Amino acid sequence: MADADFYDYPLPRDLIAQQPLENRADARLMVVRRCDGTISHRHIRELPEILRPNDLLVVNNTRVVPARLIGRRLKTGGRWEGLFLRVETSGAWQLLAHSRGRPALGEKVILIDRDGMDRISLELVGRGDGGTWLAVPDSSQPYEMLLEGVGRVPLPGYIRDGTEQAGDIERYQTVFARTSGAAAAPTAGLHFTDALLAELAAAGIAHASVTLHVGLDTFRPITVDSLDDHPMHSEWCECSAQTAARVRHTKAQGGRVVAIGTTAVRTLETAAQAGETEAWSGTTALFIRPGFAFKAVDCLLTNFHMPRTTLMVLVSAFASRDMIARAYDEAVAQRYRMLSYGDAMLIE
Repeated sequence: MADADFYDYPLPRDLIAQQPLENRADARLMVVRRCDGTISHRHIRELPEILRPNDLLVVNNTRVVPARLIGRRLKTGGRWEGLFLRVETSGAWQLLAHSRGRPALGEKVILIDRDGMDRISLELVGRGDGGTWLAVPDSSQPYEMLLEGVGRVPLPGYIRDGTEQAGDIERYQTVFARTSGAAAAPTAGLHFTDALLAELAAAGIAHASVTLHVGLDTFRPITVDSLDDHPMHSEWCECSAQTAARVRHTKAQGGRVVAIGTTAVRTLETAAQAGETEAWSGTTALFIRPGFAFKAVDCLLTNFHMPRTTLMVLVSAFASRDMIARAYDEAVAQRYRMLSYGDAMLIE
């Protein structure tokens, strides 16, 4: 069996959550204890009694930008769809895009807002890595302002084929969101509310923030047989000196560092590669897989992930492949809601 096959599992399509819950904290929570291999079934709202006083939650405060773009090719009038990824140092936008027919360099695309009105045009000026396009808007306004005018919520394709509905703008964003730049939500953070955070604080459980701008490569399946051959993607992340100090203090006091999501794990472990958690800012291509020595993170709260992805590899490294396989079998049997709008797992 190929290495990557160990991270596959049968995912029933009817378990993929298509709508968010009305109350975020009502999501189910599978609690997996590594010390004795037990699995129990709780809810997110019970976290204040599940976690311990002096635990520190570390959340990702990235803010999802309205990155899904819809437009038409000026030359042919044909429909064009794109996904904003980031701004290059040159000022060009890096995009994933598809349309009927193959656009040529120099072509222009007219972007259409939610009301069906023409707003701005993009000129296709080059090609980037991984089949991406480089495009320059005909406006000098900051990209955040332009996207607010023409962008839509960048839901993954497994949710309504990416089609935005009322409520997605608010729901596909965490309560921690501060720093714009993500093309997808750090989904474990979607379960938290201000009320739940207040209850956690009252129980002696504080939280600190890191930033990792989530890219689409995070969710792409592993297509090679061996993990050694997988080209690990890079993402920009930051762990502030303040958060690093709080992590070190928590561990020194015997508390646990509870990462909210795999993106928080990736950031913290990047910042702790020298041994202790230190301030960090830059891109990380850290590939966390079995055998990895975790230096910062003690517990992980995470959603259920797509099969055969680096996210499955990461959670298997944190627990064990056998334990994660058993937990996922249990999740399917108990009909947990899966993926971005779905339920969660706490690995202690």
